[in-house]
Amino acid sequence: MDTMRDRFIATTSRLLDEDPRVAVVLADISVDGFSAARRRHPTRVVNVGIREQLLVGAGAGMALTGLRPVVHTFASFLVERPFEQVKLDFGHQGVGGVLVSAGASYDWPAGGFTHMAPGDVALLDTLDGWTVHVPGHPDEAEALLRHAVADGDERVYVRLSLQSNARAREVRGGGGFVTVREGRGGTVVAVGPMLDAVLDAVADLDVTVLYAATVRPFDGAALRAAGHTDVVLVEPCLAGTSTTAANDALADLPHRVLGLGVGQRELRRYGDMADHLAAHGLDAASLRERISVFLKA
Repeated sequence: MDTMRDRFIATTSRLLDEDPRVAVVLADISVDGFSAARRRHPTRVVNVGIREQLLVGAGAGMALTGLRPVVHTFASFLVERPFEQVKLDFGHQGVGGVLVSAGASYDWPAGGFTHMAPGDVALLDTLDGWTVHVPGHPDEAEALLRHAVADGDERVYVRLSLQSNARAREVRGGGGFVTVREGRGGTVVAVGPMLDAVLDAVADLDVTVLYAATVRPFDGAALRAAGHTDVVLVEPCLAGTSTTAANDALADLPHRVLGLGVGQRELRRYGDMADHLAAHGLDAASLRERISVFLKA
C-alpha cells in the first residue's frame, strides 16, 4: 500500500492538471515527487528551498492572486516554525489555502525533536477558521485533500502520517464523526490513524467507538448523540488537544473526559514509531489498560 504522502503527491499532481487555480509551494521536502508536475506546470509548482517563512508567505501571496495554494513540508516546519506567517499571511489577510504536512508527531524519530510536531493541531486551535483533517488511510487522505482543494477559499490543514489503519473508512469533506460500533459503557473517539489500535484495545469492552478523520470542526453533535457522558479521546497528537471541544459539547451535562495522546515529555532516544507509540501509551495494550481503568472508575 502506498503511504499518505505518496498519495498526496500523486493526487496533487493530478489536481494541477485538472484545475488551473491549483498551485503547489514546496520547501525542498517532496520536490522529487513533483518533478514531472513541475515540468508540466513550471509557474504553479514552486520550490522556495529551506525557507519555511517564505514557503507560507508565498502560498498566501498566490492566494491573493486567486490561486488555490497547496503548501507542503514537515509539520514542524509548516505550522510551528512559520506560525507568525500562518497567523498573519493567511488569517489576518483573510485568504485561504491548504497546508499539507508530513511527519505527523514522530514519523521520523531519527530526525530528532526538530522533526516532531505533536502540538501542531493545538497551535492551530489558537487561530480562527481552520478546518483540520487527520486521515487514517491513504484513500481518506486523497478524498479529504480533493475536498480541501475544491473548498472555495477556506483555510484547511491536512495532517499526514506514515501510520495508517488497515482499511479506509467513510470520510466527509465537511467533517463529522462516523460510528464504528455501539456500546453501553462509554464513548471512545479514535482520531485518524489511531483507530485500529483503539479497536484492538476495546475489542472486549462494551463501548461506542466514533471515528474522526476531521477534528476541526469538532463534531459535538455526534458525541452527544452517542449518549454517554464518559468519553475517551485518543489522538495521534498532543494529549488533550480536543478535550476542550469535547467538554464544550457536553457542557450542560455531568460528564468526564479523558484525553489520550502524545505526552509533553521529550523522548531523547530515537527508536522507531512503534517505540514512541508504546512510550506514550498509545499502543493497543496500553490503551486497553488506560481506557478500562477510566471507564470503571
